[in-house]
Amino acid sequence: MNTPQSPARNAVGADAATADEELKARLRTGILDGRETLLALSRRIHAAPETAFEEHRAAAWCAEVLAEGGFEVTAPAFGLDTAFVATCGGGPLTVAVVCEYDALPDLGHACGHNLIAAAGVGAALGLAPFADRLGLTVRVVGTPAEERGAGKALLLEAGAFDGVDAAMMVHPCPFEVAEFRSFALGTLSVTYTGRSAHPSLNAHEGRNAADALTVAQVALGLLRQQLPPHWKVHGVTTGAGTRPNLIPDRATAEYEIRASAAEDLRELRERVEACFRGGAVATGCEVTLERPEPDYLDFRGDPLLIDLWKANAARLGRAAPQTPEPFACTDMGNVSHVVPSIHPVLDITGGTGACGPHQPGFVDAAVSAEAEQALLDGAVGMAWTAADFAAAKSARA
Repeated sequence: MNTPQSPARNAVGADAATADEELKARLRTGILDGRETLLALSRRIHAAPETAFEEHRAAAWCAEVLAEGGFEVTAPAFGLDTAFVATCGGGPLTVAVVCEYDALPDLGHACGHNLIAAAGVGAALGLAPFADRLGLTVRVVGTPAEERGAGKALLLEAGAFDGVDAAMMVHPCPFEVAEFRSFALGTLSVTYTGRSAHPSLNAHEGRNAADALTVAQVALGLLRQQLPPHWKVHGVTTGAGTRPNLIPDRATAEYEIRASAAEDLRELRERVEACFRGGAVATGCEVTLERPEPDYLDFRGDPLLIDLWKANAARLGRAAPQTPEPFACTDMGNVSHVVPSIHPVLDITGGTGACGPHQPGFVDAAVSAEAEQALLDGAVGMAWTAADFAAAKSARA
């Protein structure tokens, strides 16, 4: 059997050392011994869905379990009422385990963030007794508002990930992915201000804000012909007048833009905003363009962490991971631009691919037996990967 001073080497790479088998067995046992606590936490969060920046109960429940497990908890943290930070260990290498727990408006936990939160708590609790032995400081970051609000971008700017050497989380899905990739996402709030008038008595005095939005939407439709395949523009009209016998003096819309990379997103935003400004010019209205939240950057996985995760997922009997095109957006992408990160996706449909995130059926899937197995596998896989990361860094020192 290998010892901590002589770490094992495996197929993850010629220079990639991994934690010894005895330690990994103890990590897994420790997490599985606490399975009822983790499953209860997941079910509790699932039964009480809270949307962006309102996750008071979910954050408190996660922090409570971690505090009982010996973590030093700070809550609220970094200026966000529903964020927390929990730390354990005093090693020179800091690994951040990320917990998401916000739900979707009207749908509840149709993205399975209850599983993400509980898996993160489980991985951290499993690592805690061995943190000093591994030379780790384990930092759990409770991150609100992933679905809307870019909570991790706000926390990153506030310093929540300062000094972190690796960051990790898992996400439920209808398939397995190790080399997760995401779109960069930007949001845009549009307000046109015109001048109201009667459409037959004094229409010439009016400035039709709804027409300005229509002109912009036509321009966007034409723009789409020249956009690269992975550049997306989509939105909804949220207001364009209240009755037909009054020229509307106000029109509003909410739009999202997506691109393969953050650098492309900047160019796409310029072109989209030009279309909205064109609507104002054409109709004599004024336009206000606002960004309601920070941009979500594309996720860029760390090669070493990905290789370590793949090996550990295979040991756990997880299905062979796919490498799909970008298919989602996450504010974990912002973290990955600054900190080596991993964001594996775990199948919770038993291989059926029956439904995907943000669909009503995924709410039930997020508390299925397959989902709870993925929760436990995710916790063990992250703990093993953190231990392997520590061993690899120690071997290279």
